[in-house]
Amino acid sequence: MKELKVLRAEGYPRMPWKNGGGSTEEITRDAGAGLDGFGWRLSIADIAESGGFSTFTGYQRVITVLQGDGMTLCVDGDDSRPLLPLDPFAFSGESQVSCTLLGGAIRDFNLIYAPQRYSARLQWLDGEQRFFSSAGTVLVFSVSELLQVQVGDSASQLGRHDCLQLDGNTGLVEIAVNAGCCVIELTAR
Repeated sequence: MKELKVLRAEGYPRMPWKNGGGSTEEITRDAGAGLDGFGWRLSIADIAESGGFSTFTGYQRVITVLQGDGMTLCVDGDDSRPLLPLDPFAFSGESQVSCTLLGGAIRDFNLIYAPQRYSARLQWLDGEQRFFSSAGTVLVFSVSELLQVQVGDSASQLGRHDCLQLDGNTGLVEIAVNAGCCVIELTAR
């Protein structure tokens, strides 16, 4: 059964990092509790200083800087390009990863998913966009002060860092947005 819900940024629970080096606001996940057992998870992390990342064996990660000057990542000994706001970067959760901040503290946006359980598509959109999705779960994460999201016949308004979650989609659904957002499509394998 199709379920549509709006998750508000002020309600996201804060959780410690696996490595104890900081904290994360968890936006949503498919299942599980704590730091294990989920098939996919969406979160926002505050990074105050350069340092190591937690490992998530068996998962794929896509990270995007939301606020701040940006960072570079060292993934298994190789440096990434400078990661600036709204420039996504993917890497294996099993990799040894550390970050070097390009300026002060940053906030970043993280999708972590188990590729043996889900296929995922992540894209950043700006301005008016309309598309169709057959993914079982569609997430629309706002980076705008006000984002209008139309999913089929249902309209929602999102503020900055709010997230719309559509679960149980079984057909082709039309989605329209009018401002900056990230769209994530997840399909169970």
